[in-house]
Amino acid sequence: MKKKQYEQALEPMQLELAAVARWLQHTGKRLLVVLEGRDTAGKGGAVGALSDHLNPRQCHTVALPKPSDREAGQWYFQRYVPHLPAAGEIVLFDRSWYNRAGVEKVMGFASEEQVAHFLKQVPVFEKLLVDDGILLFKYWLCCDQDKQEERFAERLEDPLKRWKLSPIDLKARERYQAYTDAREAMLEATHSKHAPWTLVDFNDQKRGRLTLIRDLLDRLPDREVPTPEIEYPPLGHPPLEERYRALEPIRNFDDD
Repeated sequence: MKKKQYEQALEPMQLELAAVARWLQHTGKRLLVVLEGRDTAGKGGAVGALSDHLNPRQCHTVALPKPSDREAGQWYFQRYVPHLPAAGEIVLFDRSWYNRAGVEKVMGFASEEQVAHFLKQVPVFEKLLVDDGILLFKYWLCCDQDKQEERFAERLEDPLKRWKLSPIDLKARERYQAYTDAREAMLEATHSKHAPWTLVDFNDQKRGRLTLIRDLLDRLPDREVPTPEIEYPPLGHPPLEERYRALEPIRNFDDD
């Protein structure tokens, strides 16, 4: 999908997202979006498309690092609970508690017993969230291996994206089928009536973002809240220049 075509389709959806943010503030509702998928699927880009034009004080992105020694000894969901949305907030999980059913299982960071226990507990945990009024949406971003290989190669070649390529990513290349098996077990155990999964094709990431956002907007309740009117009177005098007494600004960048 061409960039201009993508941006033209995205702009009206981002206006709708801004309306959703006003509606959440007005009603005190809480919105939680879980984004899961393979490495390189496009979770970060989806988070950006959702949040770029929202107030960062209201819309929070959560991308937790690996657990500390203390966190590893806690109830598994405990480290995620403090990041759940409060009234009027949006929280976007760029990976979530589903790490246990994915990377932790495939890479051997969790035992089979721990994974099985998690798969039994997570529908109960999510029902508690939904029953408390949280609007929970779970998206799996679908990505074929040829696209994953293409994106890994791009990360390797681009110094600005090299940080995205970790040793775990390299091992993931060898375990594509193992991740597939883990995903299928996860979907079977955790696709529930109260917290269903939605699968979105992200082989074309721009189309994937548009599809995901459109789906999210269409599934939210009626959210019409009038835009508040703001009085903006004339300044009343010529604009003033910024002046400093003790210091001077550094020179502007000159591309010559």
